[in-house]
Amino acid sequence: MAIAIVLGIVLVALVLFSIDVVPIEVSSLVVVCLLAITGVLTPEQAFEGFSNDTVIFIFTLLAMTEGLASTGVVQLVGQRLAFFARFGHQTFVLAMMVVVATFSSVVSNTVTTAAFLPVAIGAAHRAKVPKSKVLLPLAYASMLGGMVLLFGTSTNLVASAAFPRFGLAPIGVTELSPVGLPVAVLGVLVVVFLGPLLLPSRVGKGTVSDWVLRDYLTEAVLPADSRYQGKELAEITEGLGLRVIGVIREGQSLPAVPTYRLVGDERLIVEGNREDILRVKDLRGIEIRPDMRLSDTDLRPQDTLLVEATVPTGSPLIGRSLKETLFLERYGLVALALHRKPAIQRLTKLQLLGRLFGGHSLSALPLSVGDVLLLRGPRERVQELSDGVNLLVLGDVEYQPPRYGKSLLAVVLFLGALAAGTANLVPLSVAGLAGMLAMIATGCVDARRAFRVDWRVVLLIGSMMALGVAMEESGAGRFLGSLAAELGSYGGPRMVLLVMMTLTILLSAPMSNQAAALVMLPVAIGAATQLGVDARPFAIGVTLAASCSFITPLEPSCVLVYGPGHYRFTDFFRLGTPLTALLLAFLVAVVPVVWPFQKAGGEPARPREPVSQRVVGP
Repeated sequence: MAIAIVLGIVLVALVLFSIDVVPIEVSSLVVVCLLAITGVLTPEQAFEGFSNDTVIFIFTLLAMTEGLASTGVVQLVGQRLAFFARFGHQTFVLAMMVVVATFSSVVSNTVTTAAFLPVAIGAAHRAKVPKSKVLLPLAYASMLGGMVLLFGTSTNLVASAAFPRFGLAPIGVTELSPVGLPVAVLGVLVVVFLGPLLLPSRVGKGTVSDWVLRDYLTEAVLPADSRYQGKELAEITEGLGLRVIGVIREGQSLPAVPTYRLVGDERLIVEGNREDILRVKDLRGIEIRPDMRLSDTDLRPQDTLLVEATVPTGSPLIGRSLKETLFLERYGLVALALHRKPAIQRLTKLQLLGRLFGGHSLSALPLSVGDVLLLRGPRERVQELSDGVNLLVLGDVEYQPPRYGKSLLAVVLFLGALAAGTANLVPLSVAGLAGMLAMIATGCVDARRAFRVDWRVVLLIGSMMALGVAMEESGAGRFLGSLAAELGSYGGPRMVLLVMMTLTILLSAPMSNQAAALVMLPVAIGAATQLGVDARPFAIGVTLAASCSFITPLEPSCVLVYGPGHYRFTDFFRLGTPLTALLLAFLVAVVPVVWPFQKAGGEPARPREPVSQRVVGP
């Protein structure tokens, strides 16, 4: 009876996760509630997953990766990555995927994808490559990198935490590397060579993502003590990731060639998305022009707002420039940058360069309907624009300048926490908590941002751990495993392993990767027990297969690129199917070699793991 109840709850979970009518965190809690109400688990067992060491560590790991993002570590690497865009589409995609996969081996997949998304879009724009050719490889690279090390994805950590319940040692920090590293290399090569053939060359049609990532124009200068004095323009365009489209010196327009040597009295016409422009004021050695500067020391940060405002039809600003309307004096707001519709953006550049040639500035450019201004000023002055007559406020811009001065400290604290937990000096949960608190205490990240993690992940993992316990306690895992073990008479343990991994991949489409792994682990281990072979290759195979969710856009990393890349569901199926098939075949062939089904004498192998790679289980 208990088996039937648990399998019924599994079916309910599959339906809830598939139809996505209610939020995923609510569906997860429904599963916990059903397990407790039906008596399959006691309340203590049902809620035990939320206090699990691994769940706590995943929370602290997400918080620490916010510290890496807020100190600009990922952004700095991404700026250097844009250099490869000059060598062509495939070279850039290869370099991007290698860098992203490397970061993703120790940083959350979702955080890595989110951090590199603006960089990839900007580089694709500079290389004149459709975003649809670049962003899906970005998401896939983050997923592939997560398979290399234990910390690469929460799926590995969740599965490792469940291993001791079945008498298996937790996954070692580098135990997955002998298989995960070649899988990542193979996956990157497949995407690099098949991507140009299978991915669409699609241009968006005014989606929300296009609106958010709009390009702005602004002016910048080098201060007298700038470290870029006497350097080539490439130091700014490639080193900082800024797009300089024109150089004005002594009233003359000069081409923005990378080898041009800066002497300090030039005005640089800079183009970039909102984050690029806002980052200019925080860079040492380059500043927004004084008449468009953000740094008003008379205003406290809590009293000011950064907003985007568009020029509506009928506005008295149409046809008049910021300087002509005395914009700063009249509205009390500083205009940092200007965006003009892409259809006339090229004409805007020509007009701008022409006006600058005559000694004019960006503030002298007449405004048109639909122009978007990036504004900063007192909160009460922004509220005065609410009538929508002169300007229509689109929304606040939440922006915190990267704390570049603490980037090295953030890396040291992050790696130190991982090293302390890996070496068993303290439990992983304690090491992660100490690292997170150290980042907050040293100012690497604000407490509010550190706690701005995706709580849905925490709730989902805790709930699915309860479902895994129910599968084991009720015998449902052993029951399904015995059914799968019957396939062993046809193709042996490798055939059963193939079935287990295939089912895990299929389940990871309607469910999360973590949930699919936790549901399939007891089934796979039950099948191994029925076959009389070591369960570790089945457990490892399920763990790795859960990260091979390339066929649908439901994985969080894929969701992030779905809108900006203007993808359709079939785009993921077209490239993800051959990628998944190749990786699955490779895993089925290699996993039993690294983790044998049996020892040479026929005795089931004991879990193999070097002591130096052991981590503390829950």
